[in-house]
Amino acid sequence: MRTSSRLVALIGVASFVFAACGGSTATTAPTAAPTAAPTAAPVATPAPTAAASAASAAPTATPAPSVAQANLKIGVVTDIGTLNDKGYNEYSFKGAQDGAALIGSAAPQSTVPKDASEYAADIQAFVSQNYDVIVTVGFNLTSDTVKAAKANPNIHFIGVDQSPVCVDPQGNPDATFACKGDPKTLLPNYSSLYYQEDQAGYLAGIVAAYASKNNSIGAIGGTTLCAPCVRYIQGYELGAKSIKPDIKVSSSYVTSDFSAAAFNDPAGGKAFAQTFIKANNPDVLFAVAGKTGNGVLQAACAANIYGVGVDVDQWVSLGSPDNSCLITSAEKHVQSTVSQAIQGIAAKTIVPGDDLFNAANDGIGSAPFHDKASMFGPEVQAALDKALAGMKAGTLQTCPATGCGVYSK
Repeated sequence: MRTSSRLVALIGVASFVFAACGGSTATTAPTAAPTAAPTAAPVATPAPTAAASAASAAPTATPAPSVAQANLKIGVVTDIGTLNDKGYNEYSFKGAQDGAALIGSAAPQSTVPKDASEYAADIQAFVSQNYDVIVTVGFNLTSDTVKAAKANPNIHFIGVDQSPVCVDPQGNPDATFACKGDPKTLLPNYSSLYYQEDQAGYLAGIVAAYASKNNSIGAIGGTTLCAPCVRYIQGYELGAKSIKPDIKVSSSYVTSDFSAAAFNDPAGGKAFAQTFIKANNPDVLFAVAGKTGNGVLQAACAANIYGVGVDVDQWVSLGSPDNSCLITSAEKHVQSTVSQAIQGIAAKTIVPGDDLFNAANDGIGSAPFHDKASMFGPEVQAALDKALAGMKAGTLQTCPATGCGVYSK
């Protein structure tokens, strides 16, 4: 199921690569890496409460799980934009900070390329300074990360959302997309973090169904060739129908190619959404189209219907007034997964090649309701909690049994 959908994603690399389905509005890069010490985010089991009976002995605190320690130099090369973009760049760097603190390493350093031509040089700068771990952020850096990993087998590379890893039999980026090489064996020092988008979409669909008053919701994706976009929307529909089996779920895609219209055209996204809203009359609209999706959400707010963001908490990343109608976002927990990957390197347990994150390992979730919290009763959170439990147990189907991630009319 996942193999076929991930092969569809490869098509996109040939003509337009995207860092994430969710978009940031930031455009300028900082001139220096932050110097503040990282804030630790240790994983610990809380101590039990004291026994009610005076005769009972004082409880013994459950010790926190041990974390492997390692003195690693960690560098982060983000995509273009800014470090503090409230999106992939920022959360990936925070994840590196968290991971470094947990394993006892020095605070990581960061570089923000001015444009795509600087990706390779920025990665090489960390290589030349003998860094042990280099995190690269987003699909756009995949090719340069693969090349660097092949040339530097003693350095660990973490690629955020760079799956599927496609290499030739020698471990080079495969421009033909035949993918005849096995990255796990050819590039054992490179791990690409990828996510089960259908699970996050399912959670968003639950919220959308509860918010809908006219029993009609919608979703707009950037392109039919984007397998993660398709998975998000497939999960969204299943999640909504788990609450209201007869709910109408309309979906459409801005384009069927990887032109700028798919992910980098807010004005086009807004116009597309305006037509979609008139045709389908949804009262909740899920935007899965990067910066094009930002325009979709603008159209939703202007039409006085609710919006659902993607990838990160877009209520935070968009800010006012563009977030005024958002009720939640389908999230990839980038901060948590980068931290876990760094801990895996320290413990020598990280998986090379494509490394899946989902509900079972805190890889996905849904954003808070923020200023729309009063709309939802306790039954909504209960439904989300139940769905998450099913996902973690592997008992809840969040994507079609066949064609998961594959667009079909």
